[in-house]
Formats: sequence, C-alpha cells, structure tokens
Amino acid sequence: MLELIDRRRFLKQSLALTGAALTGAGAVRALPPTVLAQGGPVSMNPADSRMPALFVGHGSPMNAIEDNRWSRAFRTLGAELPRPKAILAVSAHWFVPGTYLTGEREPKTIHDFGGFPRELYEIQYRAPGAPELAQRVARLVGEDVASLRTDWGLDHGTWSILRHLFPLADVPVIQLSLNGHLAPAGHLEIGRALAPLRGEGVMIVGSGNLVHNLRDAMGRMAAMSAAADDDGATTPDWAARFDTDLRTALEQRDSAFLVQAPASEDGRRSHPSLDHYLPILYAVGAGEANDAVSFPIEGFDLGSISMRTVRIG
Repeated sequence: MLELIDRRRFLKQSLALTGAALTGAGAVRALPPTVLAQGGPVSMNPADSRMPALFVGHGSPMNAIEDNRWSRAFRTLGAELPRPKAILAVSAHWFVPGTYLTGEREPKTIHDFGGFPRELYEIQYRAPGAPELAQRVARLVGEDVASLRTDWGLDHGTWSILRHLFPLADVPVIQLSLNGHLAPAGHLEIGRALAPLRGEGVMIVGSGNLVHNLRDAMGRMAAMSAAADDDGATTPDWAARFDTDLRTALEQRDSAFLVQAPASEDGRRSHPSLDHYLPILYAVGAGEANDAVSFPIEGFDLGSISMRTVRIG
C-alpha cells in the first residue's frame, strides 16, 4: 500500500517552488506544430442514458496519492456516477494558443509539475484514447477551429481526478485544450457545441478550481508552516464571496453572470489567470434547462483554492 506523504514535507517542497510557479502562472504555452492522429473509424453508439456534465475542483496534485478529505470525496463521487462510453476532459493545465484535441490511441500520463515526491511521478493512468471521438468533437466545434494533436496526453488536471473517479482506467479519455486567446463567452459557446455528446454516452469533465489564487494560497501555507498550524488556512472574504456568487449563478443557470464574473473585483482576485476558471464554462455550456445542478463536493483548501465540484444532470 502506498505510504502516505507527510503534509509538512509537501508544504516545504511547494513553498520552494512558489516563485517558479507564479512566474509561469497564466502564460499561454506554445506547442510544437500540429501532428494529425491516424486511425480507422470506431462506432460511437448512443448510450442508454444521458451522461452528466461535471466540473471538478482538482486542487493540489498531491490529492492523487494522499488519503485526505478531497481524495475520499472524489472516490465517493465516482461511485455515484454512471459509467460513460468515453470521457471528454477539459483541463486547466492545457492552456494554449489554439483549440486542440488529443488524438493518441494510448495517451501518455503527463507529470506537468516539478519538485513533488517521487511517488507522484510514478503514477500512470493508462486509459485508452479515442481518436474517432476526437474527430467527432472537432466536427462539432468546427474543423476550421479545432484540430487533433498527438504531442500531448493526459495532464494532471485530468488524471489526478480520474484515477479516483474511474480507478480502473478502462474508459477511453480525450482532452480538449483551452484556447488562451478566446474570451470567456467563446469557451461557453464551445461547451454548447459539445452538448450532443452527452446523449451519445460521453461524459464531459471540466477540471479546474472556481477560486484559484496560487500566490495567496502559498502565502497562507507559509504562515501555517511558520505557526506550526495544522488546523487549516482561513478563507478570505473575497474568495468565499466569489465562490458563493458562482454557486448562486449555477443554480439559476445565469450564464451571462458566469461569463462576466472573472472581470469583477472578486473575480480578478480569485483568478489572476483564467486557466482554472474556464473549464466550468464547458460543463455549463453542455447543460440543458431541465438539468439538475448539484454540488457533491464543497469547501476550500489552503484558504483560497475552492474545491467545489459541480454536477449538471
């Protein structure tokens, strides 16, 4: 059984990385030229029931290997979900200048972080890919807008939650990138284009955090470490307020508010970069007026990282 990682050791390692992490936060990373995926057609037959759309607050990569309140909540959620034919993941950590889909039949597990314990780098989530589904998504979004690549894989925004939701890694998974050049309304429109997939047995899973101020969180971690405080960081008013406002907007299906929220004062403090916010717009866009909205996971980690998870349908 995997030995649990001491949280204080993680705290020290994370603080050592703060400068580098903040320097790169919000940057739109350029990727090598597009490589088209090859492969024959595979039928995507309709599923017996419509799949829900999810947004999961993924938090620290350590949630992938620690036994904590968040990893236990992910496993509980996974036990409650229907089994999809495939998963379309939209991760905060594929934030690039373009709209792309993973086209690999065997997507690699990407350890897109540095300075964490060895145990985390040993994780492999060997879910199969689905190039035919990726091609279907490209057609829905617009082939003049989206294209396939084989130079990415599954980053930790995807596999760190899926290894709890679907631990057998036997459901095909593709990722859709976040185009850093699009305004929030553009991301919502792509989500709307994806809505038919839910009726075909595809589960749309956005992965980010509704509040994600890394600089503030790291400052609170440092204060906790200096004070030898294991009781947890205090959530600032602006973070709690923004999280509550988003919950209300989600319950009321107020997509106009959700598109504009990051530009508010609380929104700017909650998201110095939009990468962790934008995935919620894909789940919302794929929703329908009669879908139930629920919040199977709620709470904050390190004060200013909202772990709220949203289920639509």
